[in-house]
Amino acid sequence: MAVRRPPAIALLVPLSAALVVLAFATVPALRYSLTTFAHLNWAWLPLALLAESGSMAAFARNQQHLLRVSGSRITLRSSLAIAYASNALSLSLPVVGTGLGTAFAYRQFRRRGADHASVGWALTVSGIVSSLAFALLMFVGALLSNSTGATALGFGAAAATALPMVAILAALRFGAVNRLINRWVAQAVGLSRRFFHHPRPEAASAFAELLTRIGRLRATPLQYAYAFSHALRNWGGDCLCLVCAIAAAGGPVPWHGVLLAYCLGVTAGSVGLTPGGIGVVEAAMTAGLVNAGLPASRAVPAVLLYRLVSLWLVIAIGGLVAAVSARRRPPEPSGDAPAATRPVRVPDHDGDHGPDDDPDHGPGAVR
Repeated sequence: MAVRRPPAIALLVPLSAALVVLAFATVPALRYSLTTFAHLNWAWLPLALLAESGSMAAFARNQQHLLRVSGSRITLRSSLAIAYASNALSLSLPVVGTGLGTAFAYRQFRRRGADHASVGWALTVSGIVSSLAFALLMFVGALLSNSTGATALGFGAAAATALPMVAILAALRFGAVNRLINRWVAQAVGLSRRFFHHPRPEAASAFAELLTRIGRLRATPLQYAYAFSHALRNWGGDCLCLVCAIAAAGGPVPWHGVLLAYCLGVTAGSVGLTPGGIGVVEAAMTAGLVNAGLPASRAVPAVLLYRLVSLWLVIAIGGLVAAVSARRRPPEPSGDAPAATRPVRVPDHDGDHGPDDDPDHGPGAVR
């Protein structure tokens, strides 16, 4: 009988192929970086690494916090490992990378005992608060910018990012919206069965049950604010990595324009046309920094150093974590644990566990 390949191993195949493509596609940029990096002030590199690791830690803490709010207990070490591995998948593959990364995170959380409604709610709310935090940073960056055109572009991009997230959050909280979605899904399932004989008849009812369970999960305003603060730290740490890279390149940090340049670069890369936004992010971010007054001779090496830390290092660590998790998979859950509808206590800001936590599973770090 054929042995079924674990999904984590199957994900390593496109990840490895993407890394090979990335290596060949970026040979000119890497060759140029070798000449520019020779003149960098490497004393700033540890600070850039610290800023990026803090950014990833905030992302992992946010997902751990939201899972705890929904009643599922995940250690920080597991959440951090999943964050690196899922981001590696998202950054390594064009177009479909984000979906594969989210699917990978969903399966990994489920294998650690979280029920599907809790994971779905946590990942959805995590994406919403992350987008809202990014929109806020872009709005602030637009206010600080001295360029009228860049300011208008920043305001428009911030609004385009925030409004869909507000609509999704409303869909999760209001029963009328949920019922409308269920009717659309039932109609779509009926049409699909009429022409393709798929999916099974109970698919619509299963989706309705899942949506109902997700909609019942609630968090207090303080818990939402705590998640939002983690999202701000996630984006802020990544932007701080860029600031450290600019300092390493020997250029004066254009404080009035660096935040907007960072946000516009990230927005350009989110289109997903190239793996990790390679070429797109570098061009948009460099143009933004030059527009803010940073000389191109300093902007180019600064952006390349930033991308070395925030893209290539994250992919390398995430790929290693994915390989380890493929060899040491936790057992599949035997069934769904009941989803909690009661908010739990928000953990302390320093990450300490509360009195009801398992003392044998404290926070850890991926090295």
